[in-house]
Amino acid sequence: MDINSIMQQAQQMQQKMATIQEELKTKTATGTAGGGMVTVTANGNSEIISIDLEKEMITVDEKEMLQDLIVAATNDALRKVKVMSKEEMAKLTGGMNLPGVSNLFS
Repeated sequence: MDINSIMQQAQQMQQKMATIQEELKTKTATGTAGGGMVTVTANGNSEIISIDLEKEMITVDEKEMLQDLIVAATNDALRKVKVMSKEEMAKLTGGMNLPGVSNLFS
């Protein structure tokens, strides 16, 4: 395999990575806590795009529990985004663990 072939393959992989990153922006993962009382949705870029709270949770008396549930639901959504991102990268790398590439979405 010559250097030109290697460079061409690297460029193709870079283009595919950019495509995957763009596609991940449109995908979402939803995390929940408190039996669905708090729902958080994140996109593939690990950005929180919405938080939904059950009406009963919005009281001063429930403030601390609500805060804890929001954190738990957010972490759940972000864990799911991480899995989704790794699955997309596995498609690109054919399941190979390539240093530098596999860690881009960790």
